[in-house]
Amino acid sequence: MKKLKLMLILITALFVVDFGLAQVGINTSNPLSTLDINGNLSVKTITLTGSGSATLISDGVYISIAPQATDQEFRLPSAVAFPGRVYIIRNIQNSITAKLTSAVGLLFPKGSTVGSADIYMFEGSKRSIIVISDGANWTYFD
Repeated sequence: MKKLKLMLILITALFVVDFGLAQVGINTSNPLSTLDINGNLSVKTITLTGSGSATLISDGVYISIAPQATDQEFRLPSAVAFPGRVYIIRNIQNSITAKLTSAVGLLFPKGSTVGSADIYMFEGSKRSIIVISDGANWTYFD
């Protein structure tokens, strides 16, 4: 009886370790990472139109923002609540500046230790950016 119990515990532990270290491959029989994709990747795209109050960014990965007035605000969610979250954001208006802010956390340009509460996106400057949450703030790449 003790041997059977020990055998069941060992088998259970083996399955837990095996599934805990599992790797998933899409279109590959030998995944080299937790998720290994051998092919194209599509992400959810949305368009947000500015309004009189801050337009919240809460869905999608590739986000086209369309401000209707100069310096219209588009607000990222809390960097603290969504560590590792990534957004690709593009101001699709040719002549209207968009203001990007965060509910919680600052916006840091890549390679800088100085953050700001907002950044402005317009033709010729930060028209398209990628933002990544580090669990406290957002880092952006333009």
